[in-house]
Amino acid sequence: MSLPCIAAARRFDPARHLRFVIGGERVGWIRATDAPLLARWPDVFDIDAKSVTLAPQFNTVELRSAALGSVIGALAADGRIPGWRDETYAIRNAFDAPPLAYIERAASRFFGTMTYAVHLNGVVEYEDRAPQLWIARRSDTKATDPGKLDNVVAGGVGWGFSLTETIVKECWEEAGIPQEIAARAVAGRTAHVLQSLPEGTQAEQIFIYDLALPEDFAPRNQDGEVGEHRLARIEDVARWIEEGAMTVDASLATLDCLLRRRWIDEEACAGIDALFEPPVFD
Repeated sequence: MSLPCIAAARRFDPARHLRFVIGGERVGWIRATDAPLLARWPDVFDIDAKSVTLAPQFNTVELRSAALGSVIGALAADGRIPGWRDETYAIRNAFDAPPLAYIERAASRFFGTMTYAVHLNGVVEYEDRAPQLWIARRSDTKATDPGKLDNVVAGGVGWGFSLTETIVKECWEEAGIPQEIAARAVAGRTAHVLQSLPEGTQAEQIFIYDLALPEDFAPRNQDGEVGEHRLARIEDVARWIEEGAMTVDASLATLDCLLRRRWIDEEACAGIDALFEPPVFD
């Protein structure tokens, strides 16, 4: 079976993009159709047929961040960068790498820079019946994927936060899960998404976790970003994934959980193993 989330997670054509380069390192992908927007700043970007390069005089994190910040502010004012978040992301190709620059979270997809997120599968196991998963429905006011089904907890990792700190923070904000329960999260695999979206490119590493939740616990959203929570049977969750009712990211995180626990056949997820390895380009 070919699941829509598996195809979508690598729906990306590098020929339609220019490489975004900082300090000799490719750090992102900019749509060829968006590159002319950056020609307004010839002192900031060197643009040719293959790449958009941050000018070499911006050779420190502070200088790069300031130069990009001015550009991002102007693009946002023109409506080219939607969903302003007032959150800082670091430009870095590995989670433990030193930042090359800092940008507003909303700009990461315009520039196609690598982002990082945690997704938690909320698992409830019973002695006398089949396990179930807590599933969230995203608020209709969310900037991305409004109203779609999601993992019980999912969130981007902002600059200055560790994975553990992000898990604790997001568990409380999105589901009212206290720290003593959030600390029980167990790591699964890491999915690598590279997909073209209306706002640009999502290049993201998704750190997947399973979190055992007590039978008598019910999630309670705290920040208004979740419309509702559902306690669902495995077969219903699998059907939602097949129908494309869940976000791509949540679908991959959930499938990882189901596969590791042998709650779903591997044959139902043809091609998913490649998504647990970074994409490779010539």
